Amino acid sequence: MSGAILNNLNTRLDPRTISVLLLHSESKLVFVDCLSRRLILEALSLFPDGSARPRLVLITDQDEPAEEASLLTLDFFSTYEDLVGKGDPGFQWIRPRSEWDPAVLNYTSGTTSAPKGVVHSHRGLFVVTLASLIDWAVPKQPVYLWALPIFHANGWSFPWGIAAVGGTNVCFRKVDAPTIYGLITRHRVTHMCGAPVVLNMLTNGEGNQPLPNPVQILTAGAPPPAAVLLRTESLGFVVGHGYGLTETAGLVVSCAWKRNWDRYPATERARLKSRQGVRTAGFTEVEVVDPDSGRRVKRDGSEVGEVVLRGGCVMLGYLKDPIGTAKCMTEEGWFFTGDVGVMHPDGYLEIRDRSKDVIISGGENISSVEVESVLYGHPAVNEAAVVARPDEYWGETPCAFVSLKQAGTTEKELIEFCRAKMPRYMVPKTVVFKDELPKTSTGKIQKYLLRESAKQMGSSKLSRL
Repeated sequence: MSGAILNNLNTRLDPRTISVLLLHSESKLVFVDCLSRRLILEALSLFPDGSARPRLVLITDQDEPAEEASLLTLDFFSTYEDLVGKGDPGFQWIRPRSEWDPAVLNYTSGTTSAPKGVVHSHRGLFVVTLASLIDWAVPKQPVYLWALPIFHANGWSFPWGIAAVGGTNVCFRKVDAPTIYGLITRHRVTHMCGAPVVLNMLTNGEGNQPLPNPVQILTAGAPPPAAVLLRTESLGFVVGHGYGLTETAGLVVSCAWKRNWDRYPATERARLKSRQGVRTAGFTEVEVVDPDSGRRVKRDGSEVGEVVLRGGCVMLGYLKDPIGTAKCMTEEGWFFTGDVGVMHPDGYLEIRDRSKDVIISGGENISSVEVESVLYGHPAVNEAAVVARPDEYWGETPCAFVSLKQAGTTEKELIEFCRAKMPRYMVPKTVVFKDELPKTSTGKIQKYLLRESAKQMGSSKLSRL
């Protein structure tokens, strides 16, 4: 309404990264939650001498300790409530001159490279918001639990969407299973979103009880293992699954459920739901193409290619990066995602990997996601990520990094488990156990760090077996 461009900053980032983003975006004003006060002040302290600094507005919380008046005077020019109190009730909205004018700036979480500033228009946000409400069939006045951070692709458009249908927003700071279950019961939550890591967290707690009432939960952000979907639905969650990127402002592909699938066994239903799906009503085209020739791959569920998207909510481009924009967008409006997938005979998209996560072993392409899905089927596995490890004989072999629910399972047991469920060339040759796998600030496993660890391990042993 003020004519400003919104930029949701990820509060889980370190001060150095926050300072880089503030400088890159040339931010003029920052609203700061009281628990993030130290983070923003440390970030500003890293600004180069002479750099323009944004003004700070402090968002206080009656449930948190009161801030010292001296700190407020020195570092912040106002509190949020005071700022609103000084506002003009007769202020006329500053509407965009064009629906294509920039509305938001979103920085990617940097799973594959340094964060990039994605710019979206008013039109794109309007389209993706309405399409998301229609696709998820959100009713009037839902109770929405914010387990998904708003800084994660604008909360997949639901800050606007929940407002449009008159919903109630339930917000909280500590994302853990007991807190989520408590809030669901206390506020009679009807809807929530979360990355697969949230689903995994909700289903791995001890003594989880089925929900008193069904809760619609929408997941995306990484291909969810079928085993995790099965466990989630067994607790009473109704899982919807979609696909989108920061560059599409939200979800633009949805695993539209077919009624005849209800007749299938639970494991088959979970496998079908783990596919990404078909385009939403507000999007234009979703294809999988050969990256070299541009030819559409066969709809056979096996020929892989790069996922390409075209529609009204694709980004305008990367801020101050015309070269980066040109590398992934064509003049015809196609956005090349860098994700590797297949198209099934029924027209449903299935993501197999990021292009950097495909393992080429002895000339065979191995999808790390497929191997991870099998590992998640082992009852002792909490988290799993598979990357390439150098191999003098095969070139690369799969290396699995695993965290366990409890100690006791061995590398040999997991390898034998995989051998019984997949072709021999796909079986991990190495299993590395970790207490917890490294994640981005939005909960995605940082495979580039694991790839570096695997590279430092050198050529795998017994590689010809």
